[in-house]
Amino acid sequence: MSEGFRAGPAVCAVAPVVAALAHIGPAATWLPGLRRRRFPGLAGQGRPDHVALTFDDGPGPVSTPRFLDVLDGLGVRATFFVLGENVVRHRAQARELTRRGHEIAVHGWTHDRPWLPSPARDARELARAVRAVREVTGQAPLWYRPPYGILTSGRWAAARRAGLRPVLWTAWGKDWRRDATPASVRATVAADLRGGGTVLLHDTDHASAPGSWRAALTALPGIVRDCREAGLEVGPLLEHGTAGAAGRRAAGRRVPVAPGAAPFRSPAPG
Repeated sequence: MSEGFRAGPAVCAVAPVVAALAHIGPAATWLPGLRRRRFPGLAGQGRPDHVALTFDDGPGPVSTPRFLDVLDGLGVRATFFVLGENVVRHRAQARELTRRGHEIAVHGWTHDRPWLPSPARDARELARAVRAVREVTGQAPLWYRPPYGILTSGRWAAARRAGLRPVLWTAWGKDWRRDATPASVRATVAADLRGGGTVLLHDTDHASAPGSWRAALTALPGIVRDCREAGLEVGPLLEHGTAGAAGRRAAGRRVPVAPGAAPFRSPAPG
């Protein structure tokens, strides 16, 4: 009896640690190497002849329309992971995404950090964001990318409940940094650019250094050119395929980048 009684305080001390690990444990998938090897679908691995182009944090009233113009000129459609609060705040820009043929996915309601467990709040806010996308754009989202790529157990559950598939990325431009330049964004993407991969950029500075989106905007034509010179199509996640054996094989094939190559002839927008 006394031994059981003495064990009580120890259990009480360990319980919060176990709960914290259960909450944040899935966020280990943020590690790129682990994600690509063990969770290719979550990493965004798809068809080996395709690269999915994705943008986070929009829409924004000034920056997003400029990305849309550049994408139109390139003949490329992309997937935009939008924040619910921005969809409601900038309705015209959200509708313009779908009008121009792009795919809308969900990035959450706000761009918050999920350090404290709050499954009920996660479910409520994700459902709120999905509802905003549907009501404003008429498009039903398929994908979910949590802010900062931190996928906690609560956000896993919330995505499942909302009928969304979590997708992170295989290459990014670190375009959110204050010191980002078009050259640094393109080179950073190129370092991890492979067939079947998913590229992450930002079409606003909502959660980034002020004005940092300009570096991504200027780098965008070169990034698309690098993909096309390697014989890869560029498009939204909807056209990317699932991550099966082909996706895992593609993860090991580097894309040769030719920064000085001539632009590829753009296909007709779909």
